[in-house]
Amino acid sequence: MYPLETIGTISSCFKEKFGIPRQPGLAPAAKASLILSPPYNQSEALSGLEAFSHIWLIYLFHGIEKEKWNPTVRPPRLGGNQRTGVFATRSNFRPNPIGLSVVKLEKVYTHGADVYLELSGVDLLDGTPVLDIKPYLPYADKITDATSGFAPNAPENRLAVEFAPEAHAVGQQLDAGPAPRILDLIAQMLRLDPRPAYTGDGDPDRVYGFRIWDVDVKWRVENGKAIVKAIEPVA
Repeated sequence: MYPLETIGTISSCFKEKFGIPRQPGLAPAAKASLILSPPYNQSEALSGLEAFSHIWLIYLFHGIEKEKWNPTVRPPRLGGNQRTGVFATRSNFRPNPIGLSVVKLEKVYTHGADVYLELSGVDLLDGTPVLDIKPYLPYADKITDATSGFAPNAPENRLAVEFAPEAHAVGQQLDAGPAPRILDLIAQMLRLDPRPAYTGDGDPDRVYGFRIWDVDVKWRVENGKAIVKAIEPVA
């Protein structure tokens, strides 16, 4: 047996799974904090980490239902209809629900029992339990001649994004307060088209929604354009 303990928990702008970028770094405006838990909330444990611009996080996929293990999955990058081996993907439906993300380290904060890391470019759901932190080492972790199978390049922006005037005005107000860069974040998320790959263009009248920070975002797609209809604070 190899017992594991969580060292902390993610407090993220992403409050639900739908809309979260499928890899880290695709939405630079996505913010989170890693709040360390006792007995790991000791400043000595983070000494020197502030010298690194990026870190690796090893964590648990806590927001998925436990399903019977399947040797194949349908990666979104293959249109959601073609199966490939689970170990050839980064799917969260794995024999062990362990995730790995490299994120930007914005700040190391330590004050008494309050010890946390401010992060950006995250792809982590709020409440994610973290198992470990490791510094990103460019000389070892960046392999310039690596190949990447069916995902050779970053996903292209698939949708233009437009805000209805009322939604844009609410976003501007939130930008200056509890939800920094919320307009940038929404645009970065929607350009990637978070709709399931197998749905295609789907119903042009359908209104989609996701929750970030403490607001619900309502949007729909028209002629290749994501139109943000409303940004509504959660009651």
